[in-house]
Amino acid sequence: MAFKNFKFETDADGIALVTWDIPGRSMNVLDETSILELEEIVKQTTADAAIKGVVITSSKEAFCAGADLSMLEGMSRTYAQLLQEKGEVAANQVLFEQSRRFSLAFRSIETSGKPWVAAINGLALGGGFEITLSCHYRVAAENPKTRLGLPEIKVGLFPGAGGTQRVPRIVPPQDAMQLLLKGEAINLARAKQLNLIHAIVPPGELIKAAKDWIKGGGKAVAPWDEKGFKLPGGPVFSKMGMQMFPAGNAIYRRETYDNYPAARAIMSCVYEGLQLPIDAALRVESRYFTQVLRSKEAAAMIRSLFLSMQELNKGARRPAGVPPTRVKKLAVIGAGFMGASVGYVSAKAGIEVVLVDRDQESADKGKVHAKSVIDGLIAKGRAKEAERDVLVSRITATADYNALKDCDLVIEAVFEDRKVKADTYAKAQPLLKDDAIFASNTSTLPINSLAEEFKDQGKFIGIHFFSPVEKMMLVEIILGRNTGDVALATALDYVRTIGKTPIVVNDSRGFFANRCVMRYIAEGNEMFLEGVPPAMIENTAKMAGMPVGPLSLSDEVALDLGLKIMKATEADLGPNAINQDHKKLMMELVEKQGRFGRKNAKGFYDYPEKGKGQKSLWLGLAGLQPKHLDPDTLDVEELKQRFLVVQAVEAARTVEDHVITDVREADVGSILGFGFAPFTGGTLSYIDFMGTKRFVELCHKFEAKYGSRFTPPKLLVEMAAKGETFYGRFPPKKQVAEAAE
Repeated sequence: MAFKNFKFETDADGIALVTWDIPGRSMNVLDETSILELEEIVKQTTADAAIKGVVITSSKEAFCAGADLSMLEGMSRTYAQLLQEKGEVAANQVLFEQSRRFSLAFRSIETSGKPWVAAINGLALGGGFEITLSCHYRVAAENPKTRLGLPEIKVGLFPGAGGTQRVPRIVPPQDAMQLLLKGEAINLARAKQLNLIHAIVPPGELIKAAKDWIKGGGKAVAPWDEKGFKLPGGPVFSKMGMQMFPAGNAIYRRETYDNYPAARAIMSCVYEGLQLPIDAALRVESRYFTQVLRSKEAAAMIRSLFLSMQELNKGARRPAGVPPTRVKKLAVIGAGFMGASVGYVSAKAGIEVVLVDRDQESADKGKVHAKSVIDGLIAKGRAKEAERDVLVSRITATADYNALKDCDLVIEAVFEDRKVKADTYAKAQPLLKDDAIFASNTSTLPINSLAEEFKDQGKFIGIHFFSPVEKMMLVEIILGRNTGDVALATALDYVRTIGKTPIVVNDSRGFFANRCVMRYIAEGNEMFLEGVPPAMIENTAKMAGMPVGPLSLSDEVALDLGLKIMKATEADLGPNAINQDHKKLMMELVEKQGRFGRKNAKGFYDYPEKGKGQKSLWLGLAGLQPKHLDPDTLDVEELKQRFLVVQAVEAARTVEDHVITDVREADVGSILGFGFAPFTGGTLSYIDFMGTKRFVELCHKFEAKYGSRFTPPKLLVEMAAKGETFYGRFPPKKQVAEAAE
């Protein structure tokens, strides 16, 4: 048999070895060709009496990264077209049949009458993992990096090729729900413990072990197809089932606020499916999958969190014609918490790092911080001591600026003060090598004004990290008016090397992310001064889809820093540039009450000593509110909308101001940078999926009631009048320029 994506060979024992190897791709994915060929392989091996069993494996480092989501996006486009041309019933039927193909193909493996073994040689995620679950036996090659899982929930989908039915028939329902609803991948030891794989063998013995199981009389019947099969957690309507499902529903509500159709569908699929025979259960799963695929949440999340993020990670904004760059040695000036963290992620990526500070003791503290981060990973079993030793050996701590001389990239991460930064630039510039790029990690000060202190502005750029650097995936790259293409390419290649997602923005006070998130924090302050109960402010924000409430976020950022930024903005732009009531509130909290936020365990919240309970809203807050509103008279839906609209309208302003020039970056940046409700697809997708006309009407309603912060920009008003969307008016460039490998 000859196939494009699979190699097929049969040995003397009649065992077929099916090796997945999509040409021209670093990883296998379930695409149109793969599923067509897999269907044919199952059909032919089932019909061929000479074939005694089948082993499926991969010739790449990973088994399979999952389904090709661009194919699913194509299915959604076909659905929209059919809906227009042939109506809802016909469109639904076609989508149901298309979305069921994987499920039916995998079920045909299970019922083929021939024993199938998945020989898992690396990463197996999503649809790739679902293939292995449909095999009668699963054996994995020993590899500490291998991960297995079903991450579909993270892009607004759920495992629709049998995952919601096979997993809870293999593992207890509590564990199954964790795997399905969190989407986290597990290592081989955990997978073996849960019986999701049957054996782990040395890599050189993988195929032999798979074939030996077939030769040893391996059964070609799935456990749930055998008479008398019992669910690992017992029937749904049993004592254990009743302990699981009502509690699970409560946890689901607490975690999602019912914002994610895919999460709700998983609960329904498992609950309904476990009461049915497997074929009926798989049909139920397919119906829910079709329903979720039609949702705006899935469309938005697939576009932003998969397609757009993938394009940005591959260098969609990298200037064409600049040869690949590689930062071999990096200097970070300022070895405080942020600078030390930048040093850590860089050293972890294999880059030599120099941490420079005003004295040796301060520089050494930065290196100690980097060591403490990996020590924490070692304590959790996520890293080994040898890795720590290698990482720490890449970091040099010094007070000597001469260490900058052979560095390819220098990142300044000193205090947010113009004079401190100017002094740093004056000391650093004479020592830089000719082709070195210099970057500022400023979070608020405009890059153009900082670049005035720099002799060669073409080599000056902003690289804005988010805290904590080790966990936050976004990096904002800020272009000054004179920043050159080489500086941009170097910054993008460096960000790719350290495994972060970059967005490129033009200079502006607060750039993109801080402009939007400061609106969120300010809206919390507005509600506080209006007299909305603090707990209600926090809870409605989380109900809207934000990861933390605005008062909590203020504490995390630090109230004294927020006040410092307000004062700096006022000094630069005058008293009308800031909200004086907010400044007065911050002065009361910081200067009179000594409450700086989490860092001194006192802010909007009181923080317990480490390990001694949870934070709680400070009881003195009520005394700082000019008035108190009755929560029963407040419109919860309106409070939720205010939080999202105020950020989205600011994002629209950044497009009008040419701070954002690629709509993908606003969406990806808003989700990764400050947690804007992921189910919306990001700030601009939130507007697009609501409809610009309806969004502008909502802006005007809030403008009349709450003030000019909700005033829609002229661009948005014009788009609403024409019925335009951001992705329609500003379509992203399809051509992707590959950055340095």
